[in-house]
Amino acid sequence: MNAVAITDQDFERFRELALRHAGISMAASKKTLVETRLRKRLVARRLDSYREYLSVLGQPNESLELQTAIDLLTTNETSFFREPKHFQHLRDYALQCRQRSARFRVWSAACSTGEEPFTAALVLAETLGWSEWEVVASDLSTKVLARARTAHYSLDRAQGISEDMLRKYCLKGVGKQTGTFLFDMPIRSRVQFHHGNLLELAPKTLGHFDAIFLRNVMIYFDLPTKQKVIANLLPSLRPGGMLYIGHSETLNGVCSDVEMLSPAIYRKPK
Repeated sequence: MNAVAITDQDFERFRELALRHAGISMAASKKTLVETRLRKRLVARRLDSYREYLSVLGQPNESLELQTAIDLLTTNETSFFREPKHFQHLRDYALQCRQRSARFRVWSAACSTGEEPFTAALVLAETLGWSEWEVVASDLSTKVLARARTAHYSLDRAQGISEDMLRKYCLKGVGKQTGTFLFDMPIRSRVQFHHGNLLELAPKTLGHFDAIFLRNVMIYFDLPTKQKVIANLLPSLRPGGMLYIGHSETLNGVCSDVEMLSPAIYRKPK
């Protein structure tokens, strides 16, 4: 099919769709991004316009296509040991909890391609050994979850992971896998991935956590969505537990039910 341009009206409808289903407040400047990312779906579905694609997304039997569209519209940028002060704090907090009988649990609530939860797993393995701990990771995008579950990365993504950690917890690719690394099974078995939507209350089966990471996500949300997301997460955080948000984010005016220990680190009162 010939290249087709998205109209202002249809772009506004995609903005509403992203806000309704993902909580993402998409800026008016993202029109070209939406057009580019979704054009491949018009080709795949043999559609002549973005308006026709919107009609497809509105059909009750097109839930998989809707998820595909949301995946394409979701921005996912991450790295290992990103914002390292959070992981230094996590290490210290895990040590404080070491003598407890309960399992130490961390939730990466917007895990993207897995760098954040695997970083947390590395920190806990170094801090607590192979005692009782686990990491739960979730994301709205099924595409990035599938990528994260492989635990397989290019070596150029390993920046931030020390050489010692790479030797202890990772397998270096050989042959066709040269230039890549895979997290070894002891680490992989401690990270559980789940599909989840931050606009919904976490299922009780997910359990309670000592620390929750919700970093560099709220920058895409408007204030009511931020308030809803935090309200959905806090019931899953144990009293005294830690909430880590991005360094460019704040809970000022969003939530008064946690206390700030330092910028981007909050604690739920006991």
